[in-house]
Amino acid sequence: MIRAWRFIVDHYLLLPVGGGVALVWANTYAVSYFRIVQTLAFPINDIGMAFVLAYLAQELVEAALPGGSLHPFRRALLPIVAGIGGTVGAALVYLGYLQTGDEQILAPGWPIASTADLVVAVATSRAIFGRSPVVTEGLLIALTSEVIGLAAISRHRFITDVHPFAVVLIGVAAGMAMIFRRLGVTTTWLYVGGAGTVSWLGCYWAGIQPVLALLPIVPFLRHAPRELMSFADDAPSHRSPTHFESSFEIPVQLVVLLFAFVNFGIGLRGFGTGTWAVMAASLIGRPLGIVAAIAVAQLVGQGLPVHMDWKIAAVTALAAAPTLTFGVLIAVSVFPVGPLLVETKLGAVGTIVGVPAALGAARLLRVGRFESDTSSGGFRTVGPESATEPTFR
Repeated sequence: MIRAWRFIVDHYLLLPVGGGVALVWANTYAVSYFRIVQTLAFPINDIGMAFVLAYLAQELVEAALPGGSLHPFRRALLPIVAGIGGTVGAALVYLGYLQTGDEQILAPGWPIASTADLVVAVATSRAIFGRSPVVTEGLLIALTSEVIGLAAISRHRFITDVHPFAVVLIGVAAGMAMIFRRLGVTTTWLYVGGAGTVSWLGCYWAGIQPVLALLPIVPFLRHAPRELMSFADDAPSHRSPTHFESSFEIPVQLVVLLFAFVNFGIGLRGFGTGTWAVMAASLIGRPLGIVAAIAVAQLVGQGLPVHMDWKIAAVTALAAAPTLTFGVLIAVSVFPVGPLLVETKLGAVGTIVGVPAALGAARLLRVGRFESDTSSGGFRTVGPESATEPTFR
């Protein structure tokens, strides 16, 4: 039972469950479905998803500790550059697609297509690469794209027009978390309920997407180093009640389930230019942008890590292609209720086809679990020396 739950958690399988229920309910009993959604939308989209983003960011912070796959910082540069490249590639394809028709009204929706889905990217990468450090790097690629997309839709005008000092609250929240850390506070809920609440209010009043609210708090939470090959570490330190990952594991899974239920209930009609623009940008533009950015980085001397080659890089780019969860979240923020929102949400949901595409590419290229050399359990491994010093080609 425990192993089954760990598999569900590691692969976020509650996401498709919630999405499936939403699609069926919305297309059969739409009135009752949307009545419930109106009640749940704000607490799930603007509050709950902040915990999901922080939960995944926590794993990256721990991967950056000594012995992690992103330590020292040089290891993180390539995924960050790749994430930026993927965002640019998706945006260019999205806007370029709109030039083929007369739908420039959809232009503000470029962040929808440019934002990778953290949850789907992690689940797909784990399905392919297991405990490889490639999973952590793929998560950082997706997070970079995520932050850019969420920042792009933040309502910056509210900083001066409505609450000029709201941004100060975010700094105050980070200061509170730093003080808690120096005082040796171990209660995760104090960081989240105290500093996290102040940061959320600052983001909300400043017009910054509140989903980003907990990111300034995450670096000050209690951390336990992750072994290089243990992305989903089951060490006692990670199962401690004072560890953010342990305390919020179940709440985060419930938020993912409810988010899919709230946002994936779309009538299976209303396809249009926005649908195809989002899908083309996400499934073609982002992977090409990621690979192109990695190529440029290599030209200027940033080599591939020893555990990665171009086949693995290509599959990682495909795993980061879907914009599903956070694409839907951004679509709701960009467009009002109406045809444009329906088109782009359908496009975001449609990018789920990127998952079988990534799995198929992994099988075709024989990487990860499909690698023909099974001497290391079917995965590439990194020697102990790589845990302390970066090894690049």
